[in-house]
Amino acid sequence: MKRLISVAVLASIISLLSCSTQQKISSQDPKPAFRNVGVEEFESLIARKNVQILDSRTQSEFDESHIKGSVLIDVNEPEFKSEALKTLDKSKKVAVYCRSGRRSRIAAQILADEGFKVTNLDGGIISWKEAGKELEQTN
Repeated sequence: MKRLISVAVLASIISLLSCSTQQKISSQDPKPAFRNVGVEEFESLIARKNVQILDSRTQSEFDESHIKGSVLIDVNEPEFKSEALKTLDKSKKVAVYCRSGRRSRIAAQILADEGFKVTNLDGGIISWKEAGKELEQTN
């Protein structure tokens, strides 16, 4: 009986130590590969001359309305990565958006993995519109 209690205590100690080690590992996660920002910060960023604006939506969404100066590369197309590598300049920052922020996060991760400095518009063009920011349409 005494031996059984000792084994149980030892197992509890090992369990506690492994849990605290696991917490330390997960609390040291690396920084995200790209930044998510709100409308105001995104607007300030794209006002700079050395920033490329990437719309990661579909052609029809882009034609309906887009942020002025945007380049369209649909993240859902199989050639997204190769098209982005051909079109975008790695020496310049990339400001990416989509409709709600979901697809642009995917695009941002792909670009960040390729060495681009990327900022994503949190809430996408929906948040941009809600803030009353200017959009243009393709003629």
